[in-house]
Amino acid sequence: MISEEVKAKYKLVVGLEVHAQLNTETKIFSSDGNSFGDAPNTNVSTISLGHPGVMPKLNIKAVEYAIKMGLACKSKISEYQFFDRKNYFYPDLPKGYQITQDKTPICIGGLVPVVYDGNQHSEVVLNRIHLEEDAGKSIHLEGETDTLIDLNRAGVPLIEIVTEPVIKTPEEAGAFLTEVRKLVRYLGICDGNMEEGSVRCDANVSVMRTTDTQLGKKVEVKNMNSIKNVIRAIYHEMDRQIALLEAGEEIISETRTFDANTGDSSGMRTKEELNDYRYFPEPDLSPLRVTSDWLEKIRAEMPLLPSDFKSKFEKEYGLSESDALVLTDQKEMAYFFEELCQQTNNFKGAANWIMGPFKSYLNETGNTIESSVIRVSHLSGIIQLIDEGVVSFSAANQQLFPYLVANPGATPLEAAQTLNIFQESDTASIQPVIDQVLIDSPQKVAEYRKGKKGLIGMFMGEVMKKTNGKVDPKLANRLLRESLETIK
Repeated sequence: MISEEVKAKYKLVVGLEVHAQLNTETKIFSSDGNSFGDAPNTNVSTISLGHPGVMPKLNIKAVEYAIKMGLACKSKISEYQFFDRKNYFYPDLPKGYQITQDKTPICIGGLVPVVYDGNQHSEVVLNRIHLEEDAGKSIHLEGETDTLIDLNRAGVPLIEIVTEPVIKTPEEAGAFLTEVRKLVRYLGICDGNMEEGSVRCDANVSVMRTTDTQLGKKVEVKNMNSIKNVIRAIYHEMDRQIALLEAGEEIISETRTFDANTGDSSGMRTKEELNDYRYFPEPDLSPLRVTSDWLEKIRAEMPLLPSDFKSKFEKEYGLSESDALVLTDQKEMAYFFEELCQQTNNFKGAANWIMGPFKSYLNETGNTIESSVIRVSHLSGIIQLIDEGVVSFSAANQQLFPYLVANPGATPLEAAQTLNIFQESDTASIQPVIDQVLIDSPQKVAEYRKGKKGLIGMFMGEVMKKTNGKVDPKLANRLLRESLETIK
């Protein structure tokens, strides 16, 4: 273990390369199908297999998806572009080279605002976003000496989002990746499922002494299939490099793989230099020009983004930043809340119901918002009954909501009538219950009168229990306090 005192002598510097598979119907340079989970080597043709003499044809939908991501990140969209060949051999790259963008990335610069560690804000600056094709997949089965190759993924369209080396903590890296995944989902260009490989992240990690001005040698860490593992891998690599420097050893610029089971990493190969790839313009593809009319058409199709919803929820609906972040975490949740706010003026109540009982129901049942039997009309009706004092929150949460889950055809009012949970708001009917609660707990009453005011919650719990949660809590609380102060 490296002490915090030693760690304080160093600064962490991280740059991320995030690959997102675009969910077009076909691959980027052929008409082969682009779908996950199909039988191995079924979505292939002579083009994805790299046969001699075949000609690629650019998928324009992939271009439009990449532009949408660039607009979302405030990047400059390149008007004139050409593709390049990146030469390297992997067993799952049939052609022996990858078609990518080197000199003319489709999106230049940009930034992604992130929030991490509760209230830390930063803007992660991007170097570029470029288009390229994916390689196939090598499968290593435990106990087997052979490697299996599935080329269904070969030629699937990717965008690679490359940051500048500006990320200072593992948590900031995790927040950036979370935001990128959120953006591609809001844009509808990628499903964002890291466990399926739809989003993959490589981290370039280096450390430097706090007194240095030159960046240290970077190490690229691969094979991370979750945001949690990205954070773990960066912490591990930071500690490993600091330990090497403290021991007077040299850091090797290499590519390492991260083992999520052990939390350790191992070297794969020394890091390639740019000239190793022997980039040159792809001769089989014509240059691409993004006209101003085409760009404006794509811009007009842009949906509301997480930042748009977050700003609206804070400014128009008066929510805290933390609530707005929770409600915009998923595209479907943001739209659901927005629809609910069109049916009620109690925006805070709407947020609480979605983040509380409704979200718990989704988690417990495994439902999505699309498959949920609880709809916006159910929640708006519940909120109205509570706001009007017809039912208490406790009764609505514990009885009314579960009833509507089991009987989604009923309205909240019909359900409340069936359950007979209308709130008692008559002093004459509530006071005898309060009197009996106080008679049953003389010792607690004495303690309250001696200063243990926190016992009011215990008394209220007893009142609610005896009335099956049907009592108006505000009225009951006032009557309870008056009775405790006047009791002899």
